[in-house]
Amino acid sequence: MADADPRAGENAAVDEQTADRVRELILAIPPGTTLSYGEVAARAGLPSARQVGRLLSEDGQDLPWHRVHRADGSFAPHLVEEQSARLRAEGVDVVNGRVRRDSR
Repeated sequence: MADADPRAGENAAVDEQTADRVRELILAIPPGTTLSYGEVAARAGLPSARQVGRLLSEDGQDLPWHRVHRADGSFAPHLVEEQSARLRAEGVDVVNGRVRRDSR
């Protein structure tokens, strides 16, 4: 029997209660502030930042999704322009498609 893939749960869908908790956390991020996917996942009790990304991609259009970024401060390539513009409008310092560490 092969060993289980340790990343198997990374993209697993979350239950509705957990999804609501993630939504509440993202809604609570104040304008001009950002969190990484991992920070949101940790606060929601999720094992993987990827689950937060999946939830946002599938059901995040009504959330301030632009306030959530990768651990290194970067954005998904297809969102760089829009996410950068939204964050700059809130006063976040974005340089080369990345939130500056001191402005997170």
